[in-house]
Amino acid sequence: MASMTPRERLLTVLSGGVPDCVPVSPDFSNMLPCRLTGKPFWDIYLYNDPPLWRAYIDCANHYDVDAFFEAYYIDLFGDRQPEAFGWERFIIARDESRIVTQLSRLEDGKRVWQPTADVFRVADSPGYRIPLEKLGFPPEPERYEPVEGVKPDMVGPDVVGRIKELLGDRGIVGIGLAGTLALGNPEAIYNYYDNPDKHEEWAQQRIDAVEEKFRRLMEFPVKPDFFLCGGSGTLVFQTVGIFRQLALPAVKRAIELATSVGIPTHVHSCGPEAALVKIMAEETDLTVIDPLEEPPMGDCDLAEMKRLYGDKIVLKGNLSTTGLMLRGSADDVRATVRRCIDAAAEGGGYILSTGDQLGRDTPEENMRAMVETCREYGQY
Repeated sequence: MASMTPRERLLTVLSGGVPDCVPVSPDFSNMLPCRLTGKPFWDIYLYNDPPLWRAYIDCANHYDVDAFFEAYYIDLFGDRQPEAFGWERFIIARDESRIVTQLSRLEDGKRVWQPTADVFRVADSPGYRIPLEKLGFPPEPERYEPVEGVKPDMVGPDVVGRIKELLGDRGIVGIGLAGTLALGNPEAIYNYYDNPDKHEEWAQQRIDAVEEKFRRLMEFPVKPDFFLCGGSGTLVFQTVGIFRQLALPAVKRAIELATSVGIPTHVHSCGPEAALVKIMAEETDLTVIDPLEEPPMGDCDLAEMKRLYGDKIVLKGNLSTTGLMLRGSADDVRATVRRCIDAAAEGGGYILSTGDQLGRDTPEENMRAMVETCREYGQY
């Protein structure tokens, strides 16, 4: 078989075909791209220099992967940034390790401050919406300064086409359409039990939101290659019953709409996922699911998932991000890559990936071992 480009390889698998070799698509949506820029992480997350999507493309090219680009942080409609709602970001503290910002706006001539802060760290991902008291700050800062020097980013309907153009044959681009995570924090869980009469209303609202977003996305001049329909920790914060009640109806609707126009769908949900794989494979037309984390982070055995659902859904995973990729040796990585390919590659329908996002300090030699072994051992 002639060699395929990464884009061709991924699209072949998602359409049910058998590619030239198993695609290798490690999850490095944030930390590795930021590290490879050589800049403080706050340059990327706060100052947009470079934007995270640009750092991701550079990282994908650096490691020669089949890029499964989940563009969940792209501001498609100009409503993702607080400035769209009149909020301004101010720096209330900074040192060599972090920049702390707080949002404020004028209401009837008086400055109002949000009760949380965002912490942008020099060499780690940011912390958002942290209560001020946990950081030791008063409700209103004594001194503050505006955030200056933020680089403008792309916004609007042309973003998808522009990113696909820049990514080129390196991979495929996905945009969020629905979410498996309806309750993702303690406040939402308390609200669920405090307001039982609202459950069906919330589920319907999510369906309505999916239909409206799909309508808007279909008006874009360039469509995404796939739609995202997942959410980290789906069965960490929710029982299977809560997921079925609040999130599954909207996810099913998203999959139905995407399938009707021939666009694949993808669910990412780290943590325990075996029950979710079963639901998605048996009750929906979902195309691909990841990261299929193995114990102790999750509850998935890759060979078992292949045996049970390999003829119904594309499996994507599941090299351990900590025990293997971060702390293991290159030889350990090579051996585990071969084990995963043996377990799930037969007949297609498999994308080699990591259990979840790779850590910042993942060794270069482990990344190279993952990609090179998959290219060599994963040939069909």
